Amino acid sequence: MELRKIESNEQLLTLAVFGDFNAQSSKEAQLCIDDLLSDDTHPQIEIDLEHVDFMDTSGIGAIVYFYKRLIESNRNMSIKNVHGQPLKMMELLRIGQAIPLSTQQAKRTH
Repeated sequence: MELRKIESNEQLLTLAVFGDFNAQSSKEAQLCIDDLLSDDTHPQIEIDLEHVDFMDTSGIGAIVYFYKRLIESNRNMSIKNVHGQPLKMMELLRIGQAIPLSTQQAKRTH
């Protein structure tokens, strides 16, 4: 898994995730999340899951942890381009009731 920070403007930072978001990669993501919490000041963080085809409960846990820490510091988070298995997992766990979700509009080409 790879995480890329993409600054849209002073208000919005997009964190693009590439690859499976599972137990191993959620440990890597935790380091990036902790850095963002301490070193970044964007009021809106957007998690882009366009390139994530698999997510387990560890990945969900990392996202929920990040969301809770952002809310504590009066910042917001949303998730975009959710599709396939990660979308089904988030729907099952009702993540969208707490964190704004947007699904992928067009199909990706490999």
